[in-house]
Amino acid sequence: MASLIQSNGAPQAPPPPLAGDEAARLATLARYDILDTPREEAFDRLTRLAKGIFRTCAASITLVDGHRQWFKSRIGFDAQETPRGPALCHATVLQGQPLVVHDAANDPRFADNPLVTGEPHLRFYAGAPLRTHDGHVLGALCIWDTKPQAFDEEQIRILDDLAKVVIDEMELRLLANADALTGALSRRAFRDEAERALHLAARHSHDLSLVAIDLDHFKTINDRFGHASGDLVLQRSVAACLGQLRTSDFIGRLGGEEFAVALPYAGPRAALEVAERLREAIGSETYAFGAAAVRMTASFGVASRLSGTLDVDALLSEADAALYMAKRQGRDRCVAARPVEPPAEARRRVFKGGRILFNRGASTIDCTVRTLSDRGAGVDVSSVAGLPDRFDLAIGADEVTHACRVVRLTDRHVEVEFA
Repeated sequence: MASLIQSNGAPQAPPPPLAGDEAARLATLARYDILDTPREEAFDRLTRLAKGIFRTCAASITLVDGHRQWFKSRIGFDAQETPRGPALCHATVLQGQPLVVHDAANDPRFADNPLVTGEPHLRFYAGAPLRTHDGHVLGALCIWDTKPQAFDEEQIRILDDLAKVVIDEMELRLLANADALTGALSRRAFRDEAERALHLAARHSHDLSLVAIDLDHFKTINDRFGHASGDLVLQRSVAACLGQLRTSDFIGRLGGEEFAVALPYAGPRAALEVAERLREAIGSETYAFGAAAVRMTASFGVASRLSGTLDVDALLSEADAALYMAKRQGRDRCVAARPVEPPAEARRRVFKGGRILFNRGASTIDCTVRTLSDRGAGVDVSSVAGLPDRFDLAIGADEVTHACRVVRLTDRHVEVEFA
């Protein structure tokens, strides 16, 4: 196995991916349905091992989508995601083989990189590609430090072996239906069950609602009292919800402190009443963390099935938009999604890299297209700050650019109609 040419050589930048190759890579990443999922001990164990074996200040399991690098597991730093452009793990994905940078400040490829010149002032980096069994590189298992380091071929082999274990864990994860910490359905399993329930509701013309749940200020629990305390809050919050649900209802864990509940046979009014009971149940739990007595609150967004719709993602998006409004209105409350007419054309789920273009093309933002039809799209971005109401959306895999009008947004997701 050959490592990348070291910083005192004549390194060459890796070529950009072909549009078809990148489309296939993103489709494979989507199949694993791992982005934005909660931390899991099986992956945290591997980052701890990597950091300990190589004695670096940080390690991560990094996945790269259309606009960002997202950390499934990380140790030694706090960020959950960063833009993919300057990310060295993105360079590892493009290269498709282990990337070793002994001293980034003296490497012409990376000396001007903002991660080198600014925080976290990275100097040493080694990343092994996370290559699936069908050959697609989804990200990297990486280690880095703020001091230059040597790294030999044997160490590269060890890091690459650990990266292969990461892929094995991802394969095993595809088979799991339950979140190991809380007992709620995994995100993938919840989506599958919700899709089946939605089709049944449409076939038999009965109601169905989804409730999006986010625990308020949950990060402060982890920061003040540790992750074990945070885990206890998650477990007891799910248990409190289960005590209010029927046997036909089901709950899934979609993110770190994000959950969703499916309520078959419940229309808008009934679903809002259930959400209020869930809010009260979570708020009634008291936690003793040392000398501190703590109560948690949660915010809720409720969306109900529109006549004829079979799109789970559209319903989840409506619930998320309502949840976002609950957060903006002060948290610890339930908000119902505004009624809208069902789209004339259902969007299909996709996972494509894209670029948002505005200011006559002078300003660009990387994005990931998650839903798409001939009339509009749903797009993920790192932040909606500064995003105009109208822009062009370029989708590289389709070799097409659409003029767009924003119809709805949350802090990291944009719904657009094509002009």
